[in-house]
Amino acid sequence: MLKLRQPLFTLLGLCLLSGAAVAADYKIGYVQAVRVLEAAPQAEAAKKKLETEFAGRDRELLNDQKALKTLEDRLGKDAAIMSETERQRLERDIMNKRRDLKRNSDEFREDVNFRRNEEFGKIQRQIVEAIRALADEQKYDVVLGEGVVYASKAVDISDLVIERLKKGP
Repeated sequence: MLKLRQPLFTLLGLCLLSGAAVAADYKIGYVQAVRVLEAAPQAEAAKKKLETEFAGRDRELLNDQKALKTLEDRLGKDAAIMSETERQRLERDIMNKRRDLKRNSDEFREDVNFRRNEEFGKIQRQIVEAIRALADEQKYDVVLGEGVVYASKAVDISDLVIERLKKGP
């Protein structure tokens, strides 16, 4: 029985060593997706596009806030000298403007978030395509992303992906 174990252990050891040798032939890369997304020129262009798209509505909301503040200041300052009817009308007006401002702000925030998700979804697809193209060109066997506990700088190809994104599709 003892004589049978030694060849078995030798065979097992050789299998493990050959597996390690085969593993050494793989080319592995790692991408920091968040860093790539932040550094991609497409992300900056999308931010500017969204700012331009929503600038008018943002200005309207700011103007509505200023108008509401003016009414609130007027109520605080002149409430003692106003007639009961005038004060109630102003309070009702303030309450309606607050409600409208809240509704408009919520709609604005939802619209901005929806459009941001659309734009960044496009960019994420471009990043995936850039990673695939880079992996094909440079013969990577595996490219890892989020969820990696540790990756050395030697396998981090994030900069290569960013450069590819700067070149465009």
